[in-house]
Amino acid sequence: MEGGGGSGDRAAATRMTTVSRHYFGGSASERHHDLRVDIIENIEEDYGMFVWPCSVILAEYVWQQRSRFSASRVVELGAGTSLPGLVAAKVGADVTLTDIAQNTEVLNNIRSICALNNASCTVSGLTWGDWDETVFDLRPDIILGADVLYDSANFDDLFATVTFLLENSSGAVFITTYHNRSGHHLIEFLMVKWGLKCLKLLDGFSVLPPCKAASLQGNIQLVEIALDKEKHK
Repeated sequence: MEGGGGSGDRAAATRMTTVSRHYFGGSASERHHDLRVDIIENIEEDYGMFVWPCSVILAEYVWQQRSRFSASRVVELGAGTSLPGLVAAKVGADVTLTDIAQNTEVLNNIRSICALNNASCTVSGLTWGDWDETVFDLRPDIILGADVLYDSANFDDLFATVTFLLENSSGAVFITTYHNRSGHHLIEFLMVKWGLKCLKLLDGFSVLPPCKAASLQGNIQLVEIALDKEKHK
């Protein structure tokens, strides 16, 4: 038994981790930038431990809209490696980073990333569709979600959580980037179902500087969503 435990510890210690650096402002390069965020990635893990293109685009949008985010209360859903939320924290937002409550490895990695970047963020477990104390305590001005629309089985739980948070904080918006895998019509259907409306829809690559756009690919949309007040009277 002791030998088995030692083997497991060694395997955990040798996992393929790396630190990626992300630059914002200036020419968004190592030599010329205004902000750098370092992200610990585990290239052997799946969704929660890797910086996906949607996260890069959403983080760039946060940077470009930084005056809007400064002093705002921000919640990132399905934060994973948390790049957008960390940029928001660096420009002055009060940030809560959330991911699946049971996924302690991802949550612990988020805490490590916050420490690495000297970012003061709250890290909480939040599973979409679960109504625990964490959800009721959140009153965000802005909700962020990068590539949270990848599994249609979770869409209703996600939109139920988003709708509750929007109802819980007057004037709040949900900003998300997603690969247009199923077509925007599915997102439109879910917005109608949950009494939401689209405030803004952009080609995700339109917000990227050329140096970042050249290294990414895909059909990525950025959308801002709010309550349809006519349906929530």
